[in-house]
Amino acid sequence: MNAMAKTILTKNDIEKVNEAFQGMSAPDRIKWLHAEFGARLVLSSSFGLQAAIMLHLVSEHAPEIPVVWLDTGYLFPETYQYAEELIKKLGVTVKVYQPKVSAARQEALYGKLWEQGEEGNTRYGLINKVEPMNRALQELGTDIWMSGLRRSQSSTRVDRQFAEQQKQTLKVYPILDWSDSQVAAYFYDHNLIKHPLAADGYATMGDWHSTKPLEKDTTAEQSRFGGSKYECGLHLESGTQDFQI
Repeated sequence: MNAMAKTILTKNDIEKVNEAFQGMSAPDRIKWLHAEFGARLVLSSSFGLQAAIMLHLVSEHAPEIPVVWLDTGYLFPETYQYAEELIKKLGVTVKVYQPKVSAARQEALYGKLWEQGEEGNTRYGLINKVEPMNRALQELGTDIWMSGLRRSQSSTRVDRQFAEQQKQTLKVYPILDWSDSQVAAYFYDHNLIKHPLAADGYATMGDWHSTKPLEKDTTAEQSRFGGSKYECGLHLESGTQDFQI
């Protein structure tokens, strides 16, 4: 365990990031975070529709930062292929974390959790996303967690601050204030490859059983979990479990 990860997070840490990020560009935010927190930093990536942006920013401005990829075992085949292509192209250091219980074993023991309402979906998120991410933070000795969340992605994210505490971890969002047009421009300006399913009407990307293309008069939020919710639990305080540092 990295000794630096034992540092106790305080309200001042949150305020420090929120103040520093005001008026900064995303590249400057990445560089500032790396200079400020060093080995305490980790980036999580889903290798979804917009994942290339944070991966490119890190590869360009702080390539020492490790990337955690949570492989649930239920990703689209195209996502696995896209991830391999991006990793080779950008040269990022990726640490793959998977659930302790395989997909086949989960279904044998619990059935298809994603078809079992709110309780089943919550249990699914804990097994496949929350526990592996908590384990990654522990094993890598990191407690500053970067993510590519943006306010415009869903109603659950509109009030987010650039930094917030989630249990014993400081969550930071360097592109939180980016608009969809900024995302499109960054892809174009840096010639980033797009997820193969972006051309098939998907507005968001998750596991194959809980994500569908946009239909007429629907929103991105309605294309996840049958429209019942957008978040899987990974980025919600109520959906996390404590872990020991």
